[in-house]
Amino acid sequence: MRALRAYIRVVDGFNYRVGRVVMYGIFVMMGILLWSSFSKVALVPSLWTLEMAQFAMVAYYMLGGPYSIQMGSHVRMDLFYGSWSDRRKAWFDACTVLFLIFYLGVLLWGGLSSASYSLGDFRGEPVQFFGRIIGAFFTGGPTAAAEEIGFLEQSATSWRPYLWPIKFIMVVAIFLMLLQAVSEFFKDILRLRGAEI
Repeated sequence: MRALRAYIRVVDGFNYRVGRVVMYGIFVMMGILLWSSFSKVALVPSLWTLEMAQFAMVAYYMLGGPYSIQMGSHVRMDLFYGSWSDRRKAWFDACTVLFLIFYLGVLLWGGLSSASYSLGDFRGEPVQFFGRIIGAFFTGGPTAAAEEIGFLEQSATSWRPYLWPIKFIMVVAIFLMLLQAVSEFFKDILRLRGAEI
C-alpha cells in the first residue's frame, strides 16, 4: 500500500505541475492566431501561423490530458454513475481504466513508431532506433547521435517545418497520460480496500 501511495503522490504531483504550466498554452494559441489575423489584414500573410497554431493546440490538448484525468474534468456519461455508491464507482472505474491503459499502450507504441519515422527510421523498429540514438549520444556525444538520425520528416505545407518536435511532445504526453491512468487505477484499488489515498 505504501508503494501505491508513493506512486500516486509522485505521478499526480508531476502531472499537476505540468498541467498548471500547460494551462497557459491557450494564450500562446491566442497570440499566434491574433498575429495571423493581424498579418492577413495589415501585412503580408504569414505562412507559419496556421500550422503553428495546430502544433500549439496539439501540445495544449495532449499535455493537459493527464491533468484533466486527475481533476476528473474529462467527459463522463453520468446517466447511472452519479447515483452509484462510492464502492460501486470504484469497481466500475477500476475495470474501465484497464481499457484506457490498453488503448494508451497501443497509442504509445504508434507514437514511438511515428516519432522514429520522423527522425529517419524507416524500418519500423522504434525501440531499437531510439536505443541506438541514446547509446551513440552517451558514447560519442551529439555528433555520433546525429549520425544515427536519418532524413528528417517535414510537413508537406509551404512552410515545411520538421515534425519530430511535435511528435516527441505527443509521445511524452501519451506516456504521462499512461502514468496518470495507472495512478487512477491504484486509487481505485485503495478505495476498494477502504484505505486512505
